[in-house]
Amino acid sequence: MARIVFDLPAHFGFATELQIYISHVNQGGHLDNAQLLSLVSEARVRFFQSLGYPEADVGGLSIVVGDIVAQYKSEAFHGETLRVDMAPADFNRYGFDLVFRMAEKTTGREVARGKIGIVFIGQADRKVASIPESIRQLLLARAAA
Repeated sequence: MARIVFDLPAHFGFATELQIYISHVNQGGHLDNAQLLSLVSEARVRFFQSLGYPEADVGGLSIVVGDIVAQYKSEAFHGETLRVDMAPADFNRYGFDLVFRMAEKTTGREVARGKIGIVFIGQADRKVASIPESIRQLLLARAAA
């Protein structure tokens, strides 16, 4: 089976730091793949908070994750701090991809990269909804930052 090939954007408009706790580590002694997704989810929440929104109310809409792609580049270990960089990309009518890169803070060693497919939905009807123009502009500005 061919490996996922994933290119990163030239720059990212958001960064946050997350520590790897013992609960994030598996029996192999490194960051568990399910816990990697948990850390990416925390970074995603922080990304939206940096825009001034909780995920449950982004311009009057909620968001859901439509898909996620992750490509592992190296192991990560208990006690390390990861820097998670994120940038919005590949906009469509109903959402966008939130591209991420995780790297160990001290050495810069890349741990993982990928993207999260974000879809906007109505809060009441839970149906797919178009991105409000004000939110699109805010995301485009962050992508260019």
